[in-house]
Amino acid sequence: MENKKINKHLSVEPKSWYWMLYILPALFVYIIFMAYPLIDSLRLSLYTGSNSLNREFIGLNNFKKLFTDDFFSLRYKSAFGHTVIFFLINMIFQNCLGILFAVIITTRTMKLKTFYQTIIFIPTTFAVLVTGYLWKLLLNPVWAGETLSNIGLGFLAQPWLGSKSTALVTVSLISCWQWMGIPTMMFVAALKNIPHDCLEVASIEGANAWQTFIKIKVPLIKPVIGMITILTFVNNFNAFDIIFATETVNGAPNYATDLLGTFFYRVGIAGEHPIAIADPGLGAAVATITFIVLLLGVIPILKFTNGDN
Repeated sequence: MENKKINKHLSVEPKSWYWMLYILPALFVYIIFMAYPLIDSLRLSLYTGSNSLNREFIGLNNFKKLFTDDFFSLRYKSAFGHTVIFFLINMIFQNCLGILFAVIITTRTMKLKTFYQTIIFIPTTFAVLVTGYLWKLLLNPVWAGETLSNIGLGFLAQPWLGSKSTALVTVSLISCWQWMGIPTMMFVAALKNIPHDCLEVASIEGANAWQTFIKIKVPLIKPVIGMITILTFVNNFNAFDIIFATETVNGAPNYATDLLGTFFYRVGIAGEHPIAIADPGLGAAVATITFIVLLLGVIPILKFTNGDN
């Protein structure tokens, strides 16, 4: 009896508000580094001026300028279109090949699984600048032309990064090559968590590999597919470093690889040609529209992949 009384006095009665103590540190970091910059960016999009001393409130004129000004509307619409293409190429090649490699790696009869996983994942460990420099050398017809000709692949010695018609696709595929390891490993983990009983039942019922994949595996890993889709969507619409590493912040050649990230950098930080004076308000307007596009894209993906279907 005495022990029970002592334990009763020492025990802490659960309170409904205790959970708040655990989220306060994360909430503080989120507010300082995420929420506040986002809200301040929305505020900044309503102003013009290169610094706080000459900043002037202009309302929604920055947004109007992006869609009506002859120069900025052309550059913005071009960058937006290129970003959509960049995303679609990454979505199709990176993620489809990722799930294909994951299915092959998780096959029970597959040998050297660890070796192949390592080979696929290694490019993700490279710095983007290293990746860009490496592929600029490999795709340079002057540097690699003779080597390609000696092995019968001379037709590949083309200015892939220097031609307006091929530059965007080439940079997109370089991005796919570097980051394919992440969706592959996520798909591998998801496929390994599928109960073996489900696959055994499908085999007993006479389902072939394709039917098992479509009817059993895909529905069970749908939340992971949704998460990878969201990550691809958000990362590609914020892409900047791969263009900077392989081309320039002007999206060379002749703006053919200009994305929203590079356009935002030139407008809001470095200054767009020919004025070359930064306008943080206009850059914030670009960021605000991008945020709205991401929000409108993420919500239906979450609803489709995590909803009751």
